[in-house]
Amino acid sequence: MRMTEFINQILNNPMLLVSTLLTLGVILVNGWTDAPNAIATCVSTRAISARKAIIMAALFNFLGVLVMTAINASVAMTIYNMVDFGGDAHLSLIALCAAMAAIVIWATVAWYFGIPTSESHALIAGISGAAVAIQNSFSGINGSEWIKVIYGIFLSTLLGFGLGFVTSKLTVLLFQNQNRLKTERFFSVAQVVGGAAMAFMHGAQDGQKFMAIFLLGAAFAGGQSGVSNFIVPIWLMLLCSAVMCLGTSIGGYRIIKSVGMDMVKLKPYQGFAADLSATLCLLLSSLTGIPVSTTHTKTTAIMGVGAARRMSNVNWGIVKELVLTWVFTFPGCGLLGFGMAKLFLMIFA
Repeated sequence: MRMTEFINQILNNPMLLVSTLLTLGVILVNGWTDAPNAIATCVSTRAISARKAIIMAALFNFLGVLVMTAINASVAMTIYNMVDFGGDAHLSLIALCAAMAAIVIWATVAWYFGIPTSESHALIAGISGAAVAIQNSFSGINGSEWIKVIYGIFLSTLLGFGLGFVTSKLTVLLFQNQNRLKTERFFSVAQVVGGAAMAFMHGAQDGQKFMAIFLLGAAFAGGQSGVSNFIVPIWLMLLCSAVMCLGTSIGGYRIIKSVGMDMVKLKPYQGFAADLSATLCLLLSSLTGIPVSTTHTKTTAIMGVGAARRMSNVNWGIVKELVLTWVFTFPGCGLLGFGMAKLFLMIFA
């Protein structure tokens, strides 16, 4: 799809314009709530400045979308197959708009309180609630695809924490007899590399999810009830990367503080261990087509790293707040998506 073709579609379909703006709004919110997790540790340990880290995150988010979509777009297909909006393309587009509005509202409230809520979980819950609203039953939910979300929660929690714990222990073991000044310099550089890798995998995971929604909206606007093949144009990748970067620059510090500073006080080697662990977990999830939360994965990896040194190093009060947010995201954003879809259908159908 060329940009000129898409612009012509927008000019001829006001609802597509609404869908596009809302989807870009969700990507912007993702930028200030999810993307900062990728660079939280390297900024909090002062391995790199926040401004440089934001630029780095934007570049590697784009590369993650580009490379992983070319290799394996199974995450995008999982998101698409998760729900069924029915055969009416016009009503489907309205419901999709409602789901995006629900996600923006939910994530903005979480950002205001400095809580790194998962945009992946909010996206899944929002479109599921909208699908139930348009179908007036749970027949709009594809259980075989939804089970992958459950797998993803356990994978990101157990593997993220476990890899963080083990990687931190191994790092201490391997470098315990090395010159401390040299190792700190090494891990400062390694952390920047780890942050870039995390940003890459964030783009690979979350980029695919939102690209799928973006192109699904275009398909609905064109009268199609769905799409079977996602071909993401370069201009769309550039646009979404730029919007995500803008979001990170606007509100990223709140999340960087919550994840990288308040929850666990990290040393450079611990930040590297957390980034490496989370990157490996996200890579495995992306290759297997399991949609996981980048926030969830990075946060549990940081918990594992902190626990490897001392369990008391982890601020369990912050952890409790994060867990409660994750638990309430599915029902909360799902109900919000349901309610917004009913409202939008009443007004625009």
